[in-house]
Amino acid sequence: MPPSHQHSHSQSYPRHSVVPSSTASSMGNPSSMSAAKTRQYAHLHSQLAQLNAHLADTENLLRMTAIQAEDMRFLGGYVGALFMGSAKVLGEEGVKGESTSERQEPGEEK
Repeated sequence: MPPSHQHSHSQSYPRHSVVPSSTASSMGNPSSMSAAKTRQYAHLHSQLAQLNAHLADTENLLRMTAIQAEDMRFLGGYVGALFMGSAKVLGEEGVKGESTSERQEPGEEK
């Protein structure tokens, strides 16, 4: 079986900081961090929040799509059964119509 691409919560990977070690110690004190860095972190935070919201929307849409696919499968079976039933009924009428037309004399009209 190929490896799964889903993240397993049982596995724990070490998380490395992207913040340089010189600024990592100063993160507890926002006044020592430059205004540009503060703005960048705030922007990154808002982007991550937006990404999280979009992922939640995608998850809901996929869930609804799966439900609708099951409903479409049911409708497909239902319509197929209706077609088969109508073909059987119309087919029997067609056979009955052919058998009565074969019994008629060649000079008679239908």
